[in-house]
Amino acid sequence: MRLPTPPVDSSGDRARVVAWVREHLGHLACDDVRASPVRGGQAAADAALASLDLTGYAARRSTVLPESSRGASQLSPYIRHGLLTLPAVWEAAGAAPHRDREKFRDELLWQEYSRHVYARVGRANGAPLRFGAPVPVPGSGRGSGRGSASWDGDPWPREMACMDATVGELQEKGWLVNQTRMWLASQWAVRAGADWREGEQRMYRHLLDGSRAANRVGWQWAAGMGTGKVYGFSRWQVEKRAPQLCAGCALRDACPVQDWPEVQSGPKVEGPASLAGGPTDAGPVEPLVRGEPESVWLTAESLGTDEPALAAHPDLPAVFVFDEPLLTRLALSGKRLVFLTEALADLAAEREVQVHLGDPVAELAGRPLATTWTYVPGWKRRSAALDVVALHPWPWLRRPGSGSLRSFSAWVGRPPRGGGSRRPRR
Repeated sequence: MRLPTPPVDSSGDRARVVAWVREHLGHLACDDVRASPVRGGQAAADAALASLDLTGYAARRSTVLPESSRGASQLSPYIRHGLLTLPAVWEAAGAAPHRDREKFRDELLWQEYSRHVYARVGRANGAPLRFGAPVPVPGSGRGSGRGSASWDGDPWPREMACMDATVGELQEKGWLVNQTRMWLASQWAVRAGADWREGEQRMYRHLLDGSRAANRVGWQWAAGMGTGKVYGFSRWQVEKRAPQLCAGCALRDACPVQDWPEVQSGPKVEGPASLAGGPTDAGPVEPLVRGEPESVWLTAESLGTDEPALAAHPDLPAVFVFDEPLLTRLALSGKRLVFLTEALADLAAEREVQVHLGDPVAELAGRPLATTWTYVPGWKRRSAALDVVALHPWPWLRRPGSGSLRSFSAWVGRPPRGGGSRRPRR
């Protein structure tokens, strides 16, 4: 079904975009449709990159409160949706102080690594990669892997000030610093012993940068399933990163996370055999053209104005399909739908953009398409069923090779295939 083109709010008023989403996509949202304080679109992405100041990033990137002291860049939603590419952000960090630049680029490499894993193993990243779910330390008497307390009800109990503030920011803003993402993952999977996949899905639903690549690898790291070392969330981290939360908490004298959790990583598991090494589908190195496209097919991974297929075909209309069957299953927050729509509205100010709602294969059937390759399994299935006559390369920071992906640190230390960017091993 063809939808009207999303409105451009050149005045800065986002009400028209929110109204558009509420009317056409509101039935797909898990909550009320409203805008996040983090604005979507290319103009917002470009402004955020232009104002990037990494001075002090290494020391302040994990600060939670006060917000004015945070060092995190908040670029991840724009990176997730291709409004900013990893190579472009890598270059933008070049003038930062050495320690801050290296720490920031290390985070960019983590994003790239998670994409390599997803491209290699696909949906298998939704099962433990190297170790099972966390379990109690033998002899601790803590059954069911529940750490140092017995948890009933919501694994993110709002009576804890740290959980209330963090879950509140997730739901209201749709973005969190990495420190509080680790708190949530560890509290859910390590402390409460709940199914990590359910927690990951709950976080994914709200995050503007929600990604099955980065989110799942991050959760597996926190729960020890990717490394064999559990991240033990406790009061110590909260008092270090946001001391005012503990000071004002109703449970400050009976803190359920006062001590380190008596939990260890689960037993080794086989995991995907390909994680140890093998070919990675990385897409073409050069454009593969076998015909004349009539439209440029955009995906949620490639919404920037410099998107490779868009840049190669400036006179063609761009088409984006809100995948109704998929979005019905995911039940994303309205904030995410607004963020995506703002990107489409920005593009519509520059060129023709056609927006559809439905099954992408049905909506795009019979059209000769140009598109950019992506690492997402769903894209691979859909593109195989469509008439893609011009396939453009993905803008990798480090093009995938065939080496092991079992360890991020080992992956970082390997010389990148065909040159490119790398962080020196320390």
